[in-house]
Amino acid sequence: MKLHGYLWVLGSLFCLGACERSNKETPHLSDNGGRIVAPYGSWLSPLSANDVFEQADNVAELQSVDGAIYFSESDGDKQGQVGIKRLDKKGNIADVVPPSFNVKSAVHEYGGAAFLGIGQSLFATKAQDQLFYRFAPNQPPLPLTPNGTRHADCIAYPKGSRIICVREDHRQPGEPKASLVTINLNFAGEGDTFVSGHDFISSPAISPDNSQLAWITWEHPYMPWDNSILWLGDLDRKGQLHNIRKVNTPTDSSVTQPLFSPDGQLYVVSDISNWWNIYRVTAQNTLAPVLNKKAEFAVADWYLGNHNYAFESEKTIIASYMLGSQAALIRLHLDSGLTESLAVDFGEITQVIRGEDAVYFVGAKATPEKGIYKVIGRGTELVYTPNLPKLDPNYISRAKNITFKTGVNQQAYGYFYGPVNPNYTAPHDTRPPLIVMLHGGPTARASLAYRSDIQFWTSRGFAVLDVNFRGSSGFGRAYRQSIYGKWGQADVEDAVNATRYLVDKGWVDGQKLAIRGVSAGGLTVMSSLAFYDVFQAGVSYAGISDFEQLAKSTHKFETGYLDQLIGPYANNQARYRELSPLYHLEGLNEPLLIFQGLRDQIVPPQQSRQIYEALKVRGVPTAYIAYQDEPHGGWKPEHRAAGLETELAFYGQVFNFTPAGKLATLVLDNAAALKPTVLKGHPRATRGY
Repeated sequence: MKLHGYLWVLGSLFCLGACERSNKETPHLSDNGGRIVAPYGSWLSPLSANDVFEQADNVAELQSVDGAIYFSESDGDKQGQVGIKRLDKKGNIADVVPPSFNVKSAVHEYGGAAFLGIGQSLFATKAQDQLFYRFAPNQPPLPLTPNGTRHADCIAYPKGSRIICVREDHRQPGEPKASLVTINLNFAGEGDTFVSGHDFISSPAISPDNSQLAWITWEHPYMPWDNSILWLGDLDRKGQLHNIRKVNTPTDSSVTQPLFSPDGQLYVVSDISNWWNIYRVTAQNTLAPVLNKKAEFAVADWYLGNHNYAFESEKTIIASYMLGSQAALIRLHLDSGLTESLAVDFGEITQVIRGEDAVYFVGAKATPEKGIYKVIGRGTELVYTPNLPKLDPNYISRAKNITFKTGVNQQAYGYFYGPVNPNYTAPHDTRPPLIVMLHGGPTARASLAYRSDIQFWTSRGFAVLDVNFRGSSGFGRAYRQSIYGKWGQADVEDAVNATRYLVDKGWVDGQKLAIRGVSAGGLTVMSSLAFYDVFQAGVSYAGISDFEQLAKSTHKFETGYLDQLIGPYANNQARYRELSPLYHLEGLNEPLLIFQGLRDQIVPPQQSRQIYEALKVRGVPTAYIAYQDEPHGGWKPEHRAAGLETELAFYGQVFNFTPAGKLATLVLDNAAALKPTVLKGHPRATRGY
């Protein structure tokens, strides 16, 4: 859920007619060659908003094909469009699919696993039409699939020259239909259905001898990380699927990432023990633990194609896991159960795959270092890095892990980043303004991986808190589900209590507290303002304001999610209204900046518009900024950068400081109602629910 503002913006230009550029640099006084004394928030940073988004490329998915590594990469210079590149054994890089093609699947709306390499050919989904194309040497791209269908999570099936894919069929009225289909490599057609009859299907995996197929299903109202089922079927000589059977797992558990070992044993990740751990499927169709560790060897499957482990050999697995704030990589010896630590200095590890010569993965550190790594012995080697914004280490803020009390005898977590800029110091006896950041989901999570958007703020003199509120993944099933029945309440309490913790510590200014969130985080922003008197400003990117509207209009993947997060709507209508900030605007009196994409299929744009209009009438300082062609996620870099600059201008108005540099002048409705900043004190009293 994302953004709000003042006027509708119908093109790629930002704030046309609503904003004007300031040509005045902020004056600063030097302290005789030392650091410049200037208020927090007004510091000049070497990291521009354009640096954060327009110059940043990002590696997403890896595949090993004929000794080379194929990977998808978004191109910051081309509005974040996604192409496919090839990394050969000698380290040479070649473009296989240009970014202009824009490889992106919309299965489940969030997509993922949008390409497959086989021999000299590559197959990929095009974002614009969602058709699945073949790229062969010296031939134009050939679409293989029918209009109105979406494909992802594909695997090669050598028998009959076919590909097995997850299909989402939108050709009939009502909910799109899920199936597992086979597609011919050489010509377009309907394909053949392998598996159907389930609300959702994902993660096909085939055994090395092509005799067995595994896949995962789940049904409404559950999400894949709630209750999912692992299936096995036998493939005969004609390529037909027989003897379909269900692997026996507890009802209240999830399975993910099925993978066959080189000798044909099936493995999977499950949270039977509360933690996502690796298991082996036995001959009796049960799960036997491979390693018992209080850590997460998987992530919540918002996207298809997640890979947290790979077989280095028949006897060893390379696996990544999260344990609180720590992302680590280990080697697991299957015979003895012993493990070796390979890396503990990463903030995020994804896409662990087996290459021809080694195991590869995508890693990101707390510093700007990020890219494709290779496991060598008991260490790792960086073999490819995309174009990233460069920032002098002297400007980089390092996170402090915090744990704070919340709820009823519960605790939650966060990462605190203090302001860092070697050229500036703040006036004596002042504290920095705080920006509380909230991830989406609400089952996603914050990590310690370097983020330029956080450094954008800290290098300007802001403090930032990235919150892993109750419901975040990475802390076990119980913590992930602790938000169930309490969404719009537990996450809000955690944001408020984390902020109070920092104010009580004396780390931030209690009268300059802002909260910002994307998607589900946008709801937390508006609820925090509506139900508590703690924050003095909020920024919502496509945030939910009305649970009732969301329950009636959300897309298929999340149709039953609210049943878990709040309760079935039919039996909880009063509760839906009780938690919706739209129905409690009498308490929302603080400035709110709202952004929204008008092609958002996940959060209806009218929700953002509705709350903006209501606040405007009530005299609350507010602005609404919309983008005509933007969906729920994956916004163009120019719009993301413009949003960041507008946020900075917004905080400058609300907290009464002049940001450095040339920024767009944001026009706030009801700007005259902005309250003067109180220099000292604590957050105001809490209203609560």
